[in-house]
Amino acid sequence: MSRIGKAPIPLPDKVSVSLNGLAVTVKGPKGELSRTLPEGVAINQAGDTIVVSPANESRRARERHGLCRTLVANMVEGVSQGYTRKLEIVGVGYRAAVQGRKLVVSAGYSHQVEMNPPEGISFAVEGNTTVLVSGADKELVGNEAAKVRAIRPPEPYKGKGIKYEGERILRKAGKTGKK
Repeated sequence: MSRIGKAPIPLPDKVSVSLNGLAVTVKGPKGELSRTLPEGVAINQAGDTIVVSPANESRRARERHGLCRTLVANMVEGVSQGYTRKLEIVGVGYRAAVQGRKLVVSAGYSHQVEMNPPEGISFAVEGNTTVLVSGADKELVGNEAAKVRAIRPPEPYKGKGIKYEGERILRKAGKTGKK
């Protein structure tokens, strides 16, 4: 049995969960998330904890046990605290700004790149070079942060581009002069 899957999920105050078969809906101060879990798992609420268990002893049920527990735990944490991904912009003249809800990035192209966030995601910019992507859905926050990074991924020679905070860029030596 999965070690991760065995752990019960504690429910913080102000978070409510409704279970309808394999459909899980979590409501909290940061929003509302819902997901339908795959076949092979059973989910129960016992007081202020949620317990995910395999429905049977098949290989498929055991594989999905820990995954489903983690998905539900991420939903609970997302609606109670939210998730944030921080990106750093490195390069002369590279900058970002928020216009309304839209993120506008200048990253060395002949035009500015504009990104409209999906529902439940918000962009914030600190000091022109730090972009914060935040929301309640961990998967959606990670996908939007990856889209922002894909505008100009960091290059290995000078390290210019958009990178995650704390990301280590493997640097290469440039060309050497003729002797």
